[in-house]
Amino acid sequence: MKFGPVAITEAAGCIAAHTVRAGDVIVRKGATISAEDAGRLAAAGLSELVAVRLESGDIDENAAAAKLAAALAGQGVVTETPFTGRVNLFAAAAGVLMIDVAAIDRFNRIDEAITAATLPVMKPVVAGEMVGTVKIIPYGLAGSLVNEALAAVPAAPIAVAAYRPASVGVISTLLPGLKPSVIEKTLRIMADRLTPAGASLSADRRVPHEVAPLAQAIAKMAAGPADIVVVFGASAITDRRDVIPQALLAAGGRIEHLGMPVDPGNLLLIGELAGKPVIGAPGCARSPKENGFDWVLQRCLAGIPVRKADIQAMGVGGLLMEIVSRPQPRAPGHAEAAPVAGIVLAAGRSTRMGEANKLLQAVRGKPLVRHAVEAQLASRAGPVLVVTGHQQKEVAAALAGLDIRLVHNPDFASGLASSVKAGLAALPASAPGVVISLGDMPNVTAQVIDRLAEVFADRPDALAVVPTLLGQRGNPVLLARALFPAVARLTGDQGARRLLDEAGDAVAEVPLDDPAIALDVDTPEALRALIG
Repeated sequence: MKFGPVAITEAAGCIAAHTVRAGDVIVRKGATISAEDAGRLAAAGLSELVAVRLESGDIDENAAAAKLAAALAGQGVVTETPFTGRVNLFAAAAGVLMIDVAAIDRFNRIDEAITAATLPVMKPVVAGEMVGTVKIIPYGLAGSLVNEALAAVPAAPIAVAAYRPASVGVISTLLPGLKPSVIEKTLRIMADRLTPAGASLSADRRVPHEVAPLAQAIAKMAAGPADIVVVFGASAITDRRDVIPQALLAAGGRIEHLGMPVDPGNLLLIGELAGKPVIGAPGCARSPKENGFDWVLQRCLAGIPVRKADIQAMGVGGLLMEIVSRPQPRAPGHAEAAPVAGIVLAAGRSTRMGEANKLLQAVRGKPLVRHAVEAQLASRAGPVLVVTGHQQKEVAAALAGLDIRLVHNPDFASGLASSVKAGLAALPASAPGVVISLGDMPNVTAQVIDRLAEVFADRPDALAVVPTLLGQRGNPVLLARALFPAVARLTGDQGARRLLDEAGDAVAEVPLDDPAIALDVDTPEALRALIG
């Protein structure tokens, strides 16, 4: 590939390296220059331009990206149409992302012109979620490099292990002082963990915290319909000679590993009986917050074996504990004073979408942003404010007739933080909190917003309420007024995530089985996937 200045008389058939403007003629970056374009540019006084000329054996950026992405995409992964040398990869079904890390590393070492990026290995994903992308940096590259990259990945290294319709049996051990309500809450949280994977609780057994009765219960459950056995102990597992490990051995099973380098989740046991995984759950698994138990359970639900080496490799990224510094809790009773308000952020420039404003694209017969606003209006939140910025008039027109208050953010180009500040500053003083929605998430429903408000009313100590899917936080988020002062410290594209870090343990998480809370529309591919 040749790159550099080209005389305008020789430019026909070349690719414009940059957008060229001369008189009333515009040739966009990456466009092939036609003979007519070259003539008009010359007539406008242009003598040369920076361009790219593909040589014999070179491959166009889009063709190269499509070929390489197809080689990377394995089972459960689909690719989208290439654009500007990029092909995005999406999960075809909910499951666990499996990546041959060494293969991706080899791929990325072939040449600086060839790149691949993915989500973290073993991350839970939902159908339609982008899991990776292939980007060709220049406008074309030698076919020999493409062949070298293909040879570096002989087997598709990016795949999604789809969740299987599994049944899970739960055994709870009992000691004096363990309230039945604790067990009931544990089972509810466990059911919430299973729902997104299409799994269900098939059995609930409760036995004394002793080796003999627990061994009997494990053996009986493993011989039944349950695909996975989970034991919640009344006391933590601290040694292989403790009750739960000894009961598993007495039942005829084996211990694969005790302990894990993930915190919370250190005191987890993984074993096997009758070909079925047996998990001794750590105490933190009684909480809906993400912990090491989630990492093991999700793999089991996708049929991925969990070995000793897998557990030992979880240390990097395994520190999940939240920070301890946070604002002081509010006084009780805040939720009864007034309903929470609603804010929809609709000020961004949608640069990843290209020239088109994603918020104005038609989805199910109306502008994309209108879906997010109508969900707020259909909920119990009120009043509803919409923060505008880029293409203010067009966004306002897309929301015509709705009972909302428009708040313009003249500083929208500085990032998300300025829009959050503008919205909060315009809220009525009577609002005890606010649900902040993103304008590019059209599938979020009023039911999700109302669920956040219900939890807020039940949790007077909560500084924020956030929905989760498979242990991962999503949107929208509810912020209490006591957290508003922290907004002044936000800059650039910092948003609710920074505020949730500020809130620490005062964040109430709400497990949901709704993929809409994790899916936004940032790219043309995401928009096409949503519409199609």
